[in-house]
Amino acid sequence: MRRRQLLATAAALTTVNISPWGHAQALEKPKVTIAVGGKNLLYYLPLTIAEQLGYFKAEGLDVTIVDFAGGARALQAVVGGSADVVSGAFEHTVNMQAKGQPMRAFVLQGLAPQIVLGVNPKTLPGFKTVADLKGKKIGVTAPGSSTHIMLNFVLAKAGLKPSDVSVIGVGASNGAVAAMRAGQIDAISNLDPVITLLQRSGDLQVVVDTRKPAEAEKVFGGPMPAGCLYAPVAFVDKHPATVQALTNAMVRANKWIQQAGPGDIIKVVPESYLLGDRAVYIDGFLAAKPALSPDGLIPPKGPETALRALASVDDKLASAKLDLAATYTNAFAHKANAKYPKG
Repeated sequence: MRRRQLLATAAALTTVNISPWGHAQALEKPKVTIAVGGKNLLYYLPLTIAEQLGYFKAEGLDVTIVDFAGGARALQAVVGGSADVVSGAFEHTVNMQAKGQPMRAFVLQGLAPQIVLGVNPKTLPGFKTVADLKGKKIGVTAPGSSTHIMLNFVLAKAGLKPSDVSVIGVGASNGAVAAMRAGQIDAISNLDPVITLLQRSGDLQVVVDTRKPAEAEKVFGGPMPAGCLYAPVAFVDKHPATVQALTNAMVRANKWIQQAGPGDIIKVVPESYLLGDRAVYIDGFLAAKPALSPDGLIPPKGPETALRALASVDDKLASAKLDLAATYTNAFAHKANAKYPKG
């Protein structure tokens, strides 16, 4: 019933955003394309909820979401001009500033990366430490994605270089599961529901689990912001009302998730996201929920943590002079929370 009411309300809206102060504000760009890498992942659950429950439409937005095999490819779509906004990992904003293509995050989806590094018990039955991964084949969602970045960071802490392993892009769905089960890869850096599915079938031994915010902080040495919406700084500056509308929808989704139970989630997400097993998806949701943002706000120390992680495998970043404050803004999320205090 709630969903039907939302959709009916959305259908009656024009491309106008009502600000927290009650006056109408025309959207500079009501049609927005969002690029995402692995939309079925629980990492991006707030994006799916905002779409499925009509929160974007309720803000006067006509949003098209284009799905790619990994976050790096989603970023390429925005750099290439075929998309406006990325739903992806926060650390890309740091990396892109260093490359002279500044991006700015404006609403958070994940408090922690939710990425799990695990080994294949069939091909590595005697695994003891991360150092044992030297010379092995490791699957990531896509080369250059957040799963790859975390892998490199964990390897570096164990004294290994990125070149010490062979990295293979396996996506974020059934292909990743099949690669592990067939023994095509010795380890995997991926997210839920892929991780939970492999765990339940005995095809994964967990090594590092950043679905737990406390463990993520221990791994990275501080708060590590994860999934977020980010865009070129020029886009954010030129389209403040549009960015506010996007943020409003995402904050509502964040808050809905915090109040939702597994049954609520199952009713909303597309059937294809369940990978053929509802119980696995529910387990994955319960594991990931603590790592999802309750309010869309990016922790102020997050950019420093992201830079440390990136710099551990990139000497150029370690010596780069960056303006980390320019990689994010919480101004839109604060307004969204004022507009929707209860979601």
